[in-house]
Amino acid sequence: MIQTPKGTYDILPKDVHKWHYIEDIFRKTCALYNYKEIRTPIFESTELFVRGVGESTDIVNKEMYTFFDKGNRSIPLRPEGTAGVVRSYVENKMFAELNQLTKLYYMGPMFRYERMQKGRSRQFFQFGVEALGSNDPSIDAEVISLAVNILEQIGLTHVKVVINTLGDKASRGNYRQALINHFTPVKEELCIDCKRRLELNPLRVLDCKVDCEHPSMKNAPKIRDYLTDEAKAFFEEVLKDLDSLGIKYEINDNLVRGLDYYNHTVFEFISTIPGFGSQTALGGGGRYDGLVSEIGGPEIPGVGFALGMDRLILAIEEEGIFINPQDTVDVFIVSMGETKTFAFSLLERLRRTGIKAEKDFFDRKVKAQFKQADKLQANFTVIVGEEELEHGVVSIKNMKTQVQEEVSIENIISYLKQRMEE
Repeated sequence: MIQTPKGTYDILPKDVHKWHYIEDIFRKTCALYNYKEIRTPIFESTELFVRGVGESTDIVNKEMYTFFDKGNRSIPLRPEGTAGVVRSYVENKMFAELNQLTKLYYMGPMFRYERMQKGRSRQFFQFGVEALGSNDPSIDAEVISLAVNILEQIGLTHVKVVINTLGDKASRGNYRQALINHFTPVKEELCIDCKRRLELNPLRVLDCKVDCEHPSMKNAPKIRDYLTDEAKAFFEEVLKDLDSLGIKYEINDNLVRGLDYYNHTVFEFISTIPGFGSQTALGGGGRYDGLVSEIGGPEIPGVGFALGMDRLILAIEEEGIFINPQDTVDVFIVSMGETKTFAFSLLERLRRTGIKAEKDFFDRKVKAQFKQADKLQANFTVIVGEEELEHGVVSIKNMKTQVQEEVSIENIISYLKQRMEE
């Protein structure tokens, strides 16, 4: 038997309503904040992620699904959404109008070759937003507020916002040297990846999951001690805006996120549900003022976030949030004798007028057809008999009240529409 590739899974009809529920909330909330949808390819050039995500990241070094196409071009399946959106922003010159804030949102599958565990798959689904064109700290707060709004509308209550700043370029330069001085004496005690990170991007050491309990991690220098006055003021303004919105947050000095393009504000949304497992981050994001220029565009700032659909589904289940599957029909047609052709044409007429309808396709007996109507939680059944059809009528039964009435064929649709509105 052929099975799904390792790290992937099917979303079955019995579960897909949960995904629709979250997707609908995401789209509607983004529209309220004036974000427009963008759709980008699921594969891009390798160079995009090397330059955009960062050469020192685990994503680029270990986790990308990369292949060579027939033109011998190196092509990875996208491991995240921001780089592709920014590439499209640059390629399509969305920045042409000066002082224009471009707000975009996306959703779709991403791919990373990671170790399998609860809440982490090799094909996973994300939705996210990107706000490009403004370096106003209030945009950072708006993006965080948008995510919090979405999580609240989904119904999640066990979520906290964790936030930090990576400062500006000067701040990170000072901090980088402090981290090198701090970790170099214990370099041989660090994992292989951290030894490499210490050379390429010392901030990545703080993101290590292997050495997170090492004493050197717990007493590592804090970036807040190396912030320039400008960077400190920027972060304070973000926090002030969050306070004004009533959004509670926790500052984590070691939060750096796993991507090299971030500067200034970084944040995560953490599930606090007991027993949720080690993968508690539902999503996160931050500011990336150098990414547009790194990809070939002008110096334009940006900020955004992504939330993981797979983990949101787990969080919904852990919190016991019930989402009605709405797996019902308005009308079920019960046909008797030689009335199949009429029943089939009536079925299509009902559907074309916006009535969700179904009928039997197995030549079941009448009793079995009514059982099927009950299983589909039909609100009405239209009973088509040979004798009734000769007289130009059908019987329509309200399945809730059990009231049954004869209705002329020409009035079936108007009768049903009227009863459905009652």
